[in-house]
Amino acid sequence: MDHKNGSTTTSFIITGISDEPLLQFFVFLLVLLIYLITLGGNTTIFLLICLDHHLHTPMYFFLANLSLLDISCSTITLHKILTSFVSGDNSVLVVECAVQIFAFLSLTSDELLVLTAMSYDRYVAICNPLRYHLIMNSKLCTFLASLCWAIGLLEGIPLFMGIYKLTCFVSNKVDHFFCDIVPVMKLSCSDTSFLQFYIFSEGVFLGGLTPFTLTFISYIFIIGTILSIRSSIGRRKAFYTCSSHLTVVVCLYGSLVFQYLRPTSSINLGSSKYFSLFNIAAVPILNPLIYSLKNKDVKAAFRRKNGFTHVNQIAKP
Repeated sequence: MDHKNGSTTTSFIITGISDEPLLQFFVFLLVLLIYLITLGGNTTIFLLICLDHHLHTPMYFFLANLSLLDISCSTITLHKILTSFVSGDNSVLVVECAVQIFAFLSLTSDELLVLTAMSYDRYVAICNPLRYHLIMNSKLCTFLASLCWAIGLLEGIPLFMGIYKLTCFVSNKVDHFFCDIVPVMKLSCSDTSFLQFYIFSEGVFLGGLTPFTLTFISYIFIIGTILSIRSSIGRRKAFYTCSSHLTVVVCLYGSLVFQYLRPTSSINLGSSKYFSLFNIAAVPILNPLIYSLKNKDVKAAFRRKNGFTHVNQIAKP
């Protein structure tokens, strides 16, 4: 349903990755595999952190929050590719589209804020190790995590209201695999200046620049402390404790800047959705690998749980 002069609509059509049936099948299999790996990896890490008391530390507490965010974000963004291929229905109500935009951007903001909290945790661990457990107590960790979730949700409310109030669209076909804010704004013939201003200002100042600045300041002190360590082994060990976090921070901020902090007129939706698929698929898969699966504490927790299960199986008659 295309309208040259614009009209109201009650639902959108999500075009997906491709119109080619064969390519759609391969995309479905790829996305299903990615989602299962993401769900399995992050759920395993989340449950392992919850069940193993050796992992009840601030770093793994924030990592559990990060795993929960990855599961939620992947489910929200990838489910339409999977359900539309099975059911053949690729339509979505306008209010559902607004909710999806709200949830995706709120969860993305939550993830940036949790990464900021993790950078502060690494700062305390490296720069003030003797007072680490005194400073990073359970009350502070719970407060920081709750604050991250609350701020992310509040940041998404104006976007939900702005999208929901759009009344005029030149087309109801969203050239994406989920309801992202940029392709929806490109369809609107209503005034989107508030949304564009809010996305840019929120991304530059509150949602992007503030977490980035706090993370950057933390790493200035961290790097300074690491360089002051006389032992090369000590420097490598200290850097290893924050290298995983730094890698994810660089990748996530770089992809978000490329994807959102550009004028909407300069964004090519065809290439943007492929990049978005890579971004949404890669980060949630890499997080468990980078943060946990190569970590000796997590490996030890896996061995303890497997050993416990094995003993129980032997003890059964």
